[in-house]
Formats: sequence, structure tokens, C-alpha cells
Amino acid sequence: MVKIAPSALACDFSRFGEEILAMQNAGADIIHLDVMDGVFVPNISFGAPVIKKLRHVCSIPFDVHLMIIDPLRYIGDYADVGADIITVHLESNSDTSETIRRIRSYGLSPGISIKPKTPVEDLLPYLGEIDLVLVMTVEPGFGGQSFMRDMLPKISNLTRERERLGLSFDIQVDGGIDFVTAKEASAHGANSLVAGSSLYSAPDYKAAIAQLRESANS
Repeated sequence: MVKIAPSALACDFSRFGEEILAMQNAGADIIHLDVMDGVFVPNISFGAPVIKKLRHVCSIPFDVHLMIIDPLRYIGDYADVGADIITVHLESNSDTSETIRRIRSYGLSPGISIKPKTPVEDLLPYLGEIDLVLVMTVEPGFGGQSFMRDMLPKISNLTRERERLGLSFDIQVDGGIDFVTAKEASAHGANSLVAGSSLYSAPDYKAAIAQLRESANS
């Protein structure tokens, strides 16, 4: 079954708590929270104090995607405010294995994300250490971008490696996910879909999540 993870970056920030609670009530599996520092990516979003407040209103898992230059420095902060999954970028300045170990030390699930220009081969040394790989199908930093179909072979390659190695990490896709691209991504092996604009722009969140899930599983 494909997991649906609404991206909070696309919600109405003036109603932040209400919006993610509405997605939980509509059937979301995970809430995806993009933390941006304005250095690693050209945008700034929100940080640990905001996530701490959101944790009080939402009980489903928080997947905190750290699009920041030095994630190792902040793992404890996000563990303390209620993250369940912490996903860091392979391209960050932090030592990847050390960062994974730090995430594990808090009893949380570690994930690694790669930008569109980063080859899957760079991930191979870490696949046995993580619970999630996030394939970016847009350039990270802004919502509402179009899905890059030339990223689909990356998903297929990861699916083959997962099977070859006998591993069970999730393959998550983020960027331009809608009712069409959800089906394409899942057909290549993705089992976790981050969707922003296509869900938060829908008049009925429950119907939108159900349709996205149906598309992905068809």
C-alpha cells in the first residue's frame, strides 16, 4: 500500500495547525515537513519551534525533511519537538553515516534525500543503514513545480537495489505529485508519495487523498 504524505509547505500557513489536522482526518499517513535554511536551498520555511506546536494538534508521524546545510547539528532539536522520521540530504555538509547514527540514537527513522542531479549510485553505501530514500523529482526549495519524468529511472534503480539487497526501506518521491504522476512513480516502485499543491488546492481533502491513493495503487 502506498503511503500518502501531504507536504505542509503547500498549506495555508495562517491556519497551519488546522490544515495538517484536516489532512490527518482526511486519511493521510504522514505529514511531510520541509525545513529550509535559505542556504542549502534558496528559500526559508519554518523550524523546530513551529513543529513543536504542530505536534500538539496532530498524532500521525511527522517526516521532517531537513533541507539545510548542516543537519547533524540540529538532529537533537528536531527529535525533541516530535519528529518520527528525519530525512537529510546526501549533498549536505554533514557526514552522512554520522548523521544517520545520530538520528538512530534518538530512536527515530533516518532517511536520505537526493537532488535531481545526484546519481543513485552515490546512495548505495548507505542503503542498509536507512529506512527511507527520498527522490526529489523537482529542484528542492519551492512548491508547485512540475514533475521531472527523467527521475523515474532513479526510482526503478532503487527498487531493483532494494530487492537485490533484501532491504525494506521506503522509496519516497517528492515534487509535482498529482493524480497522474502518482501512478507513474508507484509503477516504478515508489511506495511513499509527498504531495503538496494537488492536495491542499483540493476542495475536499478526503476525496483528494482517496483519489491519489487509488491512482497510485491502480
